[in-house]
Amino acid sequence: MKTLITEFISLDGVVQAPGGADEDTDGGFRHGGWSMKYFDPVVMGGMFSELAGESDALLQGRRTYQVSAAAWPDRSGDPFSDWINRVQKYVVSDTLTEKDLTWNPTTIIRGSDFESTVANLRAQPGGYIYVYGSAEMVRSLLAADLVDELLLTIEPIILGGGKTIFADNGKALPFTLESTVKASSGAQVCRYVRAR
Repeated sequence: MKTLITEFISLDGVVQAPGGADEDTDGGFRHGGWSMKYFDPVVMGGMFSELAGESDALLQGRRTYQVSAAAWPDRSGDPFSDWINRVQKYVVSDTLTEKDLTWNPTTIIRGSDFESTVANLRAQPGGYIYVYGSAEMVRSLLAADLVDELLLTIEPIILGGGKTIFADNGKALPFTLESTVKASSGAQVCRYVRAR
């Protein structure tokens, strides 16, 4: 399988709380929901649904999992909702227990097993390991060179600070731009593949 990271990202590289005002206010972040006005259901929705259809697992950090587990189970009738509710989910957490898992099928990955578990998943046959949100986890995946593709929806806004997926570790990781599509909102959906 291949690890696919999908993120809504501002011009200054922020991925924090794109979907809702109270989604993630860490660090005093006050722009929650900033991405919603840029969503293009035809261009973005179509691309996300297409890639989800090629994915055999969903990997998330604890906060993203909990937000998603509260939002997605009651949705159905479109390809993405149907996929996300049935796909095998993995959540990286040292605090969640089995009884916290209300959105099934879900498996907990403990922090100490994170890199080895993802490496083992990548060695299995199948499509993508789909990732969205989960900024801290994505930084760890990139730092460990466990990312095969990035689908970045670059939105025409500067947020002036917030969480990013890019580590400040001095490590260069080259990617190749495979495609770019302009959404009706002015966002650019850019797909990058890890250059090996």
